[in-house]
Parts: sequence; structure tokens; C-alpha cells
Amino acid sequence: MIAMLIAAGFSLLYSLLLTPLFVRGFNKLRWGQPIRVDGPKDHETKRGTPTMGGLIFISGSVIAYFVGKLVMGETPTPSALLVILMAVGAGLVGFIDDLMKTRMQNSAGLGGWAKIVGQVVIAVSFALLGLQFADHHGLTPVSTHISVFRDLPFDFMSLGVIAGTILVILWVMVIVTATTNAVNVTDGLDGLAAGASIFAFGSYVIIGFWQAAQNCATTAGEPACYEVRDPMDLAVIAAAFLGGVAGFLWWNTNPAQIFMGDTGSMGIGGAIAALAILSRTEVLLVLIGGLFIIETGSVILQRVYFKVTKGKRIFRMSPIHHHFELKGWAEVTIVVRFWIIAGLFAIVGIGSFYAEWVLSQ
Repeated sequence: MIAMLIAAGFSLLYSLLLTPLFVRGFNKLRWGQPIRVDGPKDHETKRGTPTMGGLIFISGSVIAYFVGKLVMGETPTPSALLVILMAVGAGLVGFIDDLMKTRMQNSAGLGGWAKIVGQVVIAVSFALLGLQFADHHGLTPVSTHISVFRDLPFDFMSLGVIAGTILVILWVMVIVTATTNAVNVTDGLDGLAAGASIFAFGSYVIIGFWQAAQNCATTAGEPACYEVRDPMDLAVIAAAFLGGVAGFLWWNTNPAQIFMGDTGSMGIGGAIAALAILSRTEVLLVLIGGLFIIETGSVILQRVYFKVTKGKRIFRMSPIHHHFELKGWAEVTIVVRFWIIAGLFAIVGIGSFYAEWVLSQ
């Protein structure tokens, strides 16, 4: 518990106090944000704003986790290290994309398939490592089951070790690529993705803390207990990211003094995906990250409808936050209302998680 508070506080102060220094450094490096030529015209005023801010809160969150563990004299766990691996790995893919954009000063960057390949490499590494490091109860960080609130009965390994391992890897790949790209799509307005992700990280702080209190290893195998490896440490690393992103949001709100870039959005997506997988709540992520689903769904619907109708559109522009911009809504209005939606989804997700535990008693 104390390690969690230390990690959250340290990462919050790190992002809050050091972001201005990073802004000056990024300006010297000319890491300015290019703007989509087909985007809303009002966004032209944002051209040149420092980007790659994800480097700030990712580094701050990682350092904060280790500070919390060091102060409490605790050993880092494989589960938390896997979250860090995923966040840093996905953030690295985004960093390469951002670097190409700033060097060429256009919004193209890495191609779509190149991003997917990078995400897949990270996801496969995460899955293979996550199937190792069993604790003394035989629990590995990554489960071989599909999970909603906890593992469902069907075990991929019942199909054989090779087939089961392949299916686990494919399942992890789907979650990771979907989540990282969903957060990336959402990052289109000042503070939107950062604020929405705070609700997601907050949800996993609560879930990890609750799973630690109701863990099968410490509750004598009660019917509703959770078989999760290192749940308290998952809460610690989730709290570290929550604090880091919250501190960054101070400088990222409208008018943003710095953008998180693909470095940040993909890093956040990777961390959230890892937390969902390791806490055995992958399907519940559809609720906890509901806003990200809506944003991605709007892009998919727009493209499908455009192709089917040969040029017609459902929205004035996708993702859907740009649709409301073109309708005349103020950027701050859109962001705050979307934060409210993200918060409501997180509340429903946590409520469902708790309701399942009550009904399982």
C-alpha cells in the first residue's frame, strides 16, 4: 500500500515539475508536432508544439515504481516488470513514428503495417515471457485462459502445449494491438487521451488492490478469491502510471504546452493492455476503456461506410471527436464531455467487477 502511494506521488511530481524542462529541451531539438493537412483548420495553431511527451511520464512512471519498491525494501515482481516492458516497448514504436514525423515535418511517420509489426514483436515477447516465472503456487503472470473478471474454465493448453501457446500469443497480440491503436486514435485533442487513461489506470489500481486483498494465496481458497500473480504490484505500477499521466495532464490541457505524441499514446495503450492481461480482466477492458472503443469504432464505421456507399460519410470527420469539432463544439467542451464518458465507463467496469465478486460469494 505504501509503495503504491510513493510510486503515485513520485511520478506525479516528476511529470508536474520536470515537464517544463523537457519542453525546453524538445524545443531545442526541434521536436515540434506536424499537423494533418486534412484535419480541422483550427489545429494549424498547434503546429510546432513540442511532442513526444510520452517520454516524460513513461520514464517518470518506471522510475517511480522502482523508487517505491526501493523505499519499502521490496523486490520488483515479474508482473510489474512485464507491464514496464510492454509500456516501454510500445512507446518505443511510437517514438520511432514521432521521430520520423518531426524529421520530415509531416504527419505520415511509420506506415500502418510497420506500427503493427512493432506492436506484434512486443506482444509476442510479452506473451512468451509472461508464460514463464511461475510462483510457488504455479501461477504465471500471463494466463492460458480467456478472462473477464477472472479466468474462464476453458484452458488453451488443453489443446496441447504448442497449439495452446500459439493461441495464447495470438490472444495477447489482439489485445495489445487493439488497445495501443485505440489509445493512439483517441489522442487527437489537448488532454483527451491523458484524461481518459487516468480513469483506466485508476480502475486497475482498484482492481489490483482488491485482488490482493481477496487473493487465493492468502484467503485459504475462498470461492470468490482471485488467482492472479502479484496483484498488489500491478496496483503499484498502475498507480505510478496514473500519477505520471496526471502530472503530465497539467501541461497537456488546452492550450497544450506539449503533446504526448505516439510515444505516449502507444505507451499508455501498452501499459493498459498489459494490466488487463495480467489482472485476468481482458474482456472487462471493453468497459474500462469504453471511450477508446467508441473512438476506434467511429474510424472503422466511417471507413466501411465510405467504401460501401462509394464516398458517403457518417461523420464529418473521424475519429468522432473531430466530428464534434467540425460541428462547432469548443475543444475544451468535447474533451470534458468525453472525460465524463470515460469516467462513466470506468465506473460501470469497476461496478461490474465488484458485482461479480459479490455474486460469487
